[in-house]
Amino acid sequence: MSVDIIYNNCPACHSNAIAFQLKAKDFTVSGDVFEIWKCNNCSLRFTQDIPSANSFGRYYQSENYISHSNTSKGLVNRLYHSVRAITLRQKARLLRNTTGLSTGTLLDIGAGTGAFAAFMRSEGWRVTALEPDESARTVAREQNNICLLSLNEFFSLPEASFDAITMWHVLEHVHALHEYMEQLKKLLSANGRAFIAVPNYTSYDAAFYKEYWAAYDVPRHLYHFSPKAMKMLVEKHGLKLAGIRPMWFDSFYVSLLSEKYRTGKQNLLRGAWTGLLSNIKAIRNKENCSSLIYIISA
Repeated sequence: MSVDIIYNNCPACHSNAIAFQLKAKDFTVSGDVFEIWKCNNCSLRFTQDIPSANSFGRYYQSENYISHSNTSKGLVNRLYHSVRAITLRQKARLLRNTTGLSTGTLLDIGAGTGAFAAFMRSEGWRVTALEPDESARTVAREQNNICLLSLNEFFSLPEASFDAITMWHVLEHVHALHEYMEQLKKLLSANGRAFIAVPNYTSYDAAFYKEYWAAYDVPRHLYHFSPKAMKMLVEKHGLKLAGIRPMWFDSFYVSLLSEKYRTGKQNLLRGAWTGLLSNIKAIRNKENCSSLIYIISA
């Protein structure tokens, strides 16, 4: 494997106070092992020694990568599809309640196979959806009857034109982290909101599974956010953090996958129990939830 990017400074806050934390394996595609480092200033963890954006495509080429294939193969993926109908409605309600709009303009970045974009279109929103993977765009067109644009369109969209911008588990994949944050600020309308969902490595399930935690998902996840790291990133770009919402279902999905990575076999009860325990421990402080949605305003 060719190594193209080695960080000598934190990719979020640019501090040089960085140090090795652990090694994690790519269980989905390659089997390669990557180092995860941590910034002692902003607390971001990040995957070290990663390929450049131009040579990254092979790490997404797997029928097991559900965001691009929409596969129902395997128990965990079947459960994912069962829960998705619920989470689509929850996300739509969050957008309506936060923006105060029953319909509006939506930009969905990293739309995958287009399930959320298609759902919001059916709810009356005017949707622009971007997806870098050509195979995922094909699935979106064939299964969800929606045309997704290439991610190359992102920096040419008209400014101040979106009431809501969503990135559901996308920001952790983006090489051009700061350029994306700046563009988000430009694209939001005066009262618009961005909704950025990312895994939270400070959760109980992350601490329990350690290097087997499925949400590390190296090397596709370039960054591993804590609430502190995300807050500092938002402020660095002159944006405002308007709220944080937990994603309660994610702990179950991640724990089921993590249990399989750790033991080599599917243990539904053990994975579900760990996911439940993670949520119980996050009830008093929701910032400890396995995944979090950060609501951001300009």
